[in-house]
Amino acid sequence: MTAFPYVDATDLVQKLRSRELSAVEVVRTAVERIERLNLVVNAVVTTIFEEALTAAHAADRAAATDRCLGPLHGVPVLIKDLFDFKVGVRNTFGCPAMAEFVADETSTHVERLETAGAIVLGKTNTPEFGHKGITDNRLFGPTSTPFDPKRNAGGSSGGSAAAVAAGMVPLAQGSDAGGSIRVPAAWCGVVGFKPTFGRIPITRGTNAFAAHTPFVHTGPLARTVRDAALMTQVMSGPDPDDPFCLPDDGMDLIAAAGTEPGPMRLAYSRDLGVFAVEPAVARVVDNCIAALRDSGLAIEEIELKLPLDQEQLAQLWLREIGGLYVDMFDSMASRGNDLLKNCPDDIPEPIHRMVDEARGLTVLDLRHDDARRTSVWRTIQGVFNEYDGLVTPTVGALPVPNAGDGRTLGPATVHGRPVERSIGWCLTHPFNFTGHPAASVPAGLSSEGLPVGLQVVGRRFADEQVISLCRRIEQVRPWIADLDAAVSRLETSRPTSHQSR
Repeated sequence: MTAFPYVDATDLVQKLRSRELSAVEVVRTAVERIERLNLVVNAVVTTIFEEALTAAHAADRAAATDRCLGPLHGVPVLIKDLFDFKVGVRNTFGCPAMAEFVADETSTHVERLETAGAIVLGKTNTPEFGHKGITDNRLFGPTSTPFDPKRNAGGSSGGSAAAVAAGMVPLAQGSDAGGSIRVPAAWCGVVGFKPTFGRIPITRGTNAFAAHTPFVHTGPLARTVRDAALMTQVMSGPDPDDPFCLPDDGMDLIAAAGTEPGPMRLAYSRDLGVFAVEPAVARVVDNCIAALRDSGLAIEEIELKLPLDQEQLAQLWLREIGGLYVDMFDSMASRGNDLLKNCPDDIPEPIHRMVDEARGLTVLDLRHDDARRTSVWRTIQGVFNEYDGLVTPTVGALPVPNAGDGRTLGPATVHGRPVERSIGWCLTHPFNFTGHPAASVPAGLSSEGLPVGLQVVGRRFADEQVISLCRRIEQVRPWIADLDAAVSRLETSRPTSHQSR
């Protein structure tokens, strides 16, 4: 069983179905790794190990009679502690006021994972209500990248990314409204995929139309591209409760992960024309692009400039997220849980500011923001009129040090330029304005040994092409050895006080 952490989910399913491995053994190994390594990275905040072992026994009984529970038969997974519910399991949103909240329903994407045979082991850390590209909160503390336990994993799906990078589980689920899958994937050296908006249905909440401003996505975090494809495929498909869900178009991401992308013209932008990018990040991405060109991919550097500057983009995103928070808090208050009134100190000040600003916006203000968002959309669409894909750095900075008070923020400056600290240092949120499929894959390591991500963006609905391209990048610039080396160092690390909560 010592090889389990380095077996991806795709191979693991075959070994479990053939009874080469036992689901009980696999789950026990995952439990042992969580209990040991979580003291260092602080990725998992709620565990349901007994329930998981019961499910593992059921998977083994099925395998003994040559029955397969599904494409994720017996695979241990973790799910995010945000709007990703499993009935009967604590779901805190990273907020002290919600520390004892227990979900009374199971989210559609979680249900699909379990129906496919996956075994949920627990919930992963996130900032309060997912409000920033960092994972830290005053309930559980920060989550660290396995590459340096003193530095943050990124967010808001940082717990999921760190758990996968550390080999606790082969797959974890994340969500992405501004980069929350891609940012921690970049800082933890793993694969994160945000599929086309509507590919994976969202059925939560009282407002079925809320998830389009900005576009909110569910997606996978994995060590390999084919595992990301497998998990996305399982969660995808229409649902009658989601007015924006896409119809079944025959998408086969699993096949795409094993297929060459074919002739493509790719555009490369170092900074989308407006973002600050640290030289240490730019060097790694430039080296990756050079290697991809040498492998035969046609990549042209373009002079792309988004119509809004870095600060304007960040403020537009904060206003849109503020609207989502108003909707969320008002919905909670209508059910007797008025967090803003009764527990204001448990809500981070940035969320209070976003909510206050959102409540002051007029309908005309929102229309003007729609026009600003449209200008971003048209600029990106202009790229896809000429090119099959767009590649950029995922994040403009290297992982930041963890704070000791639950309030870690992103960098205040990047390459000498001031940036908005929640999301302004990420090149990800423009694609939540547009809904295009976008992934982050490892581009390589900085001179400090810290991971850097390459963002891969495709045309809307071209999820298969994005996955196929990511697989090609994985073949040209394999990253598993970097992950394994980071985990080896991690296993000798000692937890700090804020990491061992």
